[in-house]
Amino acid sequence: MTLPWNEGSIPLMLAPMQGVTNEALRTCYLERYAPDIVFTEFVRVHTQSRKRIARVELAEIAANSSKSTLVVQLIGNHGRALAEAAKQLQDVGCYHLNLNLGCPYGRMTTGATGGELLKDPDKLAELLTALRREIDGSFSIKCRSGYSDPRQLLQLLPVYEDCGIDYLILHPRTVQQQYSGRADHDLTAEIVNLTDLPVIANGDINSAAMGQRLLLETKVAGLMIGRGALADPWIFQRIRGELPAEVDEKQRRLDLFELINDLLPRYLVKFCGERQALMKIKDVLNFIPDECLQRDIGKLKRTTTAVKFMALLESRFLC
Repeated sequence: MTLPWNEGSIPLMLAPMQGVTNEALRTCYLERYAPDIVFTEFVRVHTQSRKRIARVELAEIAANSSKSTLVVQLIGNHGRALAEAAKQLQDVGCYHLNLNLGCPYGRMTTGATGGELLKDPDKLAELLTALRREIDGSFSIKCRSGYSDPRQLLQLLPVYEDCGIDYLILHPRTVQQQYSGRADHDLTAEIVNLTDLPVIANGDINSAAMGQRLLLETKVAGLMIGRGALADPWIFQRIRGELPAEVDEKQRRLDLFELINDLLPRYLVKFCGERQALMKIKDVLNFIPDECLQRDIGKLKRTTTAVKFMALLESRFLC
């Protein structure tokens, strides 16, 4: 299968978010909220070790590769190391791979990674070519529109096409912008018209209405949603028209209760101790934007035990 979605369908993807979209959260979303495709947090490729991917990390990915359409996102800066990592992943059954070219914090001790690779198009072309040569399944990139110039992508697009990627995930901000300003989806629409590559829109898709509008106006092949999916886990069904596009405060409280009530037991199993599990849950709460919920969310974030956390969650959110 060349692409991780069926021909003619519109893929809605859960974005990789470092430190947040771990295996437990991805499984929760697949079971309850139905994104079509999920991505790992970025998998760091080591240049100084023969084990290009940490053994524990590789084992966890292998254990989950057959559960759904899982895309493994790599981050690294050495062509041979990335190619060898791709082979390791395919050997354990992972056939959909992605290279991170968007992280604004992507630096390893051995050099630039993530969005910083956009500063060197020649090296970038070498990396992409080395990866494409090794990957038998789908190969994609998740990129920013440029390092400092928001229109650098116009020069990079031929590089991506020539290196043989299968689809492009575009977050139309520069690396230097990080997450400030707004995602320029006028640029997304322009890129769609300039390439035959399927383009997946990413960035500031914070409501079903926004997602539906992007699909209609830009003609992108699909959507990748990160923060918006944490703020409203049902956003995938809302975009498909399977649920109402908007809900009232009572329903939002119930939705949040159901999400956290499902996640916390998984986190207590996955993470080392109650304190770390609660910290990870509180990281998810940071993405809930509703002003009417902030007072109670603040109280949840100040709890120190799972028992107190759940008691407060039930009393304030289970309406």
